[in-house]
Amino acid sequence: MRHKVAGFKLKRPVDSRNALLRNLTTSVILQERVITTTPKAKAVRPLVEKMVTLAKKDTLHTRRQAAAFLKTPASVKKLFETIGPKLGQRNGGYTRVTRLGPRKGDGAELAMIEIVGSELVKRAAERAKRKEERLKAQREGRELEEGEGKEEK
Repeated sequence: MRHKVAGFKLKRPVDSRNALLRNLTTSVILQERVITTTPKAKAVRPLVEKMVTLAKKDTLHTRRQAAAFLKTPASVKKLFETIGPKLGQRNGGYTRVTRLGPRKGDGAELAMIEIVGSELVKRAAERAKRKEERLKAQREGRELEEGEGKEEK
């Protein structure tokens, strides 16, 4: 019986499991949204929360602690320059795990882990991109119509 045994095994040896969790944590910080299996998302959630808590303090010591855990310098920079200040007023609950249903190939339960607040930024960026594409298409459409009119004359 596994009474009072904390943590997730994820059917891997210790070194593989630690590498997987470090890589997933780095990916969540860099991309702010990652789709993975539900047990992996639940296992990586406390690690991402700890990294955001370190980023809220933003001292040399916390930067070095985060750099020792995260895989890339870019993730450390993003954590301390964008994510930490953005979630500075929030007391915990920095991540959200949303279940997405079974994966098509093997039926594994998928989940999306994301940093809270990132969906607003992503939606705004997507809206701006769509609006820009729409305006560009309208300009090109008008130019094509004007070009066609000149050829007919």
